[in-house]
Amino acid sequence: MLGTNFVTGAPNWIDLGTPDVEAAAAFYGAVFGWEFQSAGPESGGYGFCQQDGKTVAAIGPLTEEGASSAWTVYFQTPDADATAKAVEQGGGSVRMAPSDVMEAGRLAAFTDPGGAEFAVWQPGAVKGFELASVDNALCWAELHAADATAVYAFYRGLFGWRGEDMEVPGMVYKILATAEGEPESAAFGGMAPLQEGDRPRWIPYFAVADADEKVTKAQEGGGSVVMPASDVPDVGRIAWLADPFGAVFAVLKPAPASPA
Repeated sequence: MLGTNFVTGAPNWIDLGTPDVEAAAAFYGAVFGWEFQSAGPESGGYGFCQQDGKTVAAIGPLTEEGASSAWTVYFQTPDADATAKAVEQGGGSVRMAPSDVMEAGRLAAFTDPGGAEFAVWQPGAVKGFELASVDNALCWAELHAADATAVYAFYRGLFGWRGEDMEVPGMVYKILATAEGEPESAAFGGMAPLQEGDRPRWIPYFAVADADEKVTKAQEGGGSVVMPASDVPDVGRIAWLADPFGAVFAVLKPAPASPA
């Protein structure tokens, strides 16, 4: 289960790159109830999305030439520089070399061999997001890849991830877990085959109490529906949405836990 007891390879930060920070913050505030707090004048517009005073995500301006609005998932690393070398050795590419974010930590951004973008966070004063797997916070990270076998091998080499294949209608879905802990409790995300017309990418899932309500709120705020809300057996009710600038995210109302 995705949490805040971060270990190597676990998602520990998530942020949105957008052409209009103020408008994006207003949109997500309306959808999730987040409050946006600027990181200060030296941050270039970057700021934190908070729920009950705790950080769940961040929003900042686009920094890469030609980049389009998108969410980025960050994974815990004890050494961003060593991870950057391993990315290149594994067939990925470095989009942003490791750099310090004041005393907060050290980050680097990459593209995996399949073309999906991701990043790493080496914690300093900021360990990561402060809420996970509760309503309106990140609860799952899902990678869509054309060659799941090769891409999984890449991430396994980087982070030591474990994977377990699940047969679901029409595809094989791989559950991803960190190297530490029991696989069920260490699971944080999954890998799905790339659908026709889609592109390789990580999709963040946010837990919600009512997926249909979030669909309505997103549409009212100028967003769009990528995949209508639907029930997935033993998982919950899921919808894929896009914000007004095209960044895709998902909402999940988890299915009730099965009786022990």
